[in-house]
Amino acid sequence: MSSSYTTGSTTGVAIITGAAQGIGKAIALRLANDGYDISLNDIPSQLELLSQVKKEIEAKGRKVYVVTGDVSVEADVQRIVDDTAKALGSVDVFVANAGVCLAKPFLETTTEEWDRLTSINIRGTFLSYKYAAKQMIKQGKGGRILGACSGCGFSGQPYLGAYGATKWAIRGITATAALEFGPYGITVNAYAPSAVPTPLTENLATSFGLQPETFFSEEQKRAAVPSLGSAEDIAALVSYFVSKEAHFTTGGCHSNVFGVKRYVFGAG
Repeated sequence: MSSSYTTGSTTGVAIITGAAQGIGKAIALRLANDGYDISLNDIPSQLELLSQVKKEIEAKGRKVYVVTGDVSVEADVQRIVDDTAKALGSVDVFVANAGVCLAKPFLETTTEEWDRLTSINIRGTFLSYKYAAKQMIKQGKGGRILGACSGCGFSGQPYLGAYGATKWAIRGITATAALEFGPYGITVNAYAPSAVPTPLTENLATSFGLQPETFFSEEQKRAAVPSLGSAEDIAALVSYFVSKEAHFTTGGCHSNVFGVKRYVFGAG
């Protein structure tokens, strides 16, 4: 893979999990524009999409490293961090973007579904924060850690009980990690989008029995601004939180949910 590397100054090295598509891809491309060399992660089945993102970043003149793995598996997360540090020289930013969603009534949610969501969304975030911080502390120059929350992490929503619970948990993990990692110059924040059009939210629309176009149209009616925003808007928020200017911002879950009310789909 080193044969495809380019040379030049770098802002640092950023790992983005769940980077094959959607918000993760947008964050990877934005941070590459900001001057970061990028480590792209997703599960092995997404390798083809990761390879496409890799080509887009290489076209920007940045170094790229691709490392597949499951963020719910501790050995995989440790390998993602260790291999990135070896390949690109350091880990300065870690964006724990990987996550899954489930739209299902509370009483119909199975234990297996609950465990899948919590293992990926909660355990995956915990492990990502843990091993990113260990590497950053070893490097001795601080760092930036970001987690993926949601509008569902601020208020309860029908049919999103399991998913919402994981996002509330991420807020707590983020606040605690910020306090413990702060003395090492590491900030920890989370971003909380709502129904930004992505493959994940398109699948969510289908779960509600709606065409994606109908779902997003209804979401737009609840927005305080004349746009639902985009994955690139979330990436712009992340760009700020990993910047030097954001050194005094930590422990927060920052929402750009365009002023929505409550979810109503499937409510009868």
